[in-house]
Amino acid sequence: MRRKILLLCLQFAVIAGRSNAQEPYVPTADNLAARQKFQDMKFGLFIHWGIYSILGDGEWVMHNKNIPYESYKRLAGFFNPQEFNAKEWVAFAKKAGMKYITITSRHHDGFSMFGTKMSPYNIVDATPYHKDPLMELAKECEKEGIELHFYYSLLDWGRPDYAFGSQIVDGKPVKGDWDSYIKFMKDQLTELITKYPGVKGIWFDGDWERTKVNWHYDEIYGLIHKLIPAILVGNNHHVAPKDGEDFQMFEKDLPGANTTGFAPDQTIGKLPLETCETINNSWGFNINDRSFKSSKQIIHYLVNDAGRNANFLLNIGPMPNGKIQSEFTDTLAIVGAWVQKNGESIYGTRGSYVPPQPWGVITTKAKNMYVHITTPHGEGYIFIPKVKEKVSKAVLLSNGNTVKFKQQPEGVFIYTDGLALDPVDTIVKLSVN
Repeated sequence: MRRKILLLCLQFAVIAGRSNAQEPYVPTADNLAARQKFQDMKFGLFIHWGIYSILGDGEWVMHNKNIPYESYKRLAGFFNPQEFNAKEWVAFAKKAGMKYITITSRHHDGFSMFGTKMSPYNIVDATPYHKDPLMELAKECEKEGIELHFYYSLLDWGRPDYAFGSQIVDGKPVKGDWDSYIKFMKDQLTELITKYPGVKGIWFDGDWERTKVNWHYDEIYGLIHKLIPAILVGNNHHVAPKDGEDFQMFEKDLPGANTTGFAPDQTIGKLPLETCETINNSWGFNINDRSFKSSKQIIHYLVNDAGRNANFLLNIGPMPNGKIQSEFTDTLAIVGAWVQKNGESIYGTRGSYVPPQPWGVITTKAKNMYVHITTPHGEGYIFIPKVKEKVSKAVLLSNGNTVKFKQQPEGVFIYTDGLALDPVDTIVKLSVN
């Protein structure tokens, strides 16, 4: 009898444990639709902008130059970006062919670039500017049909409750007040999601600074999806996607690559993918960084991402006065002209089952395969292995001229002899059945 009672107690305990366990995240229909639209957009503008821009040495200048937090905070007193114009920024993104903008709402220095009520250390209360540029940007994006995502740092170099550098014990920093910091983040995220119109995504960063802490993602992600279920949540933690996330990002690398060394264990998940990269070598404004990527390099990055079923998020660091430097606007005007001409092979496409080849990649949409020849090798043909569908027609996307091809069981040969190859990307459109 005692044994039966004991077994019953154990069964009830197991059932109770299951009922109290955190249920796996199930995205809503609106969220799934938002994911698909996100994948369709393919090209976005990343913006790193804050009081660090004043020093012209990137967004990590406080940390890299060992500037004491109390000294660094003085930068807010003369951050006055009178040249900022949300309409110009959005027009710049649209001209470049970008469909969404991701901008830093709060970076690792802890300064909030929006009018938060959770801390006086923000652009409205702590600077002579006394305006909220993110509100202006949100309204302009909504007006012009550009989606807006907010970058939000989990890491904070200055807040005492975060206690940067503190030892982590039992999932919390020993010297800080972790519950206070988690509440602060949830309160700010609530502001960003409920106060600013048209917010479509939250882009987290800084997880990698504390790999053993309890970030309370179940609460944070759950809060975001409760407020607006369709909002996409991503986290730049350099590992496999976690429960509650809606897209997976890769920092300065194409999906699956690890040239940076940031992500040795980052496998490609089943979520929508995004690569973020800088237009030079800096995220924030750097007055000495003149390693500008060419329009060809940027187009190749976009094409290679699309061919791997990923979006391309290209970063700029505006100047402290709020202007975007001419080197960026000039280059991206060229990129935009290319995208306007060839967008059919980028927007709304997905990566092909044919993996990247030495000559380039393939994107697909409906009954079309777009063969991007970015690195021709001069053999007079390219070979596409293991094409499953029947190819009925091949033309140049640029002018509709017929391209010779031959389909065999092992794949398709595209003959490039006699074709005027584009110096950036020769695109052959295959009609398939």
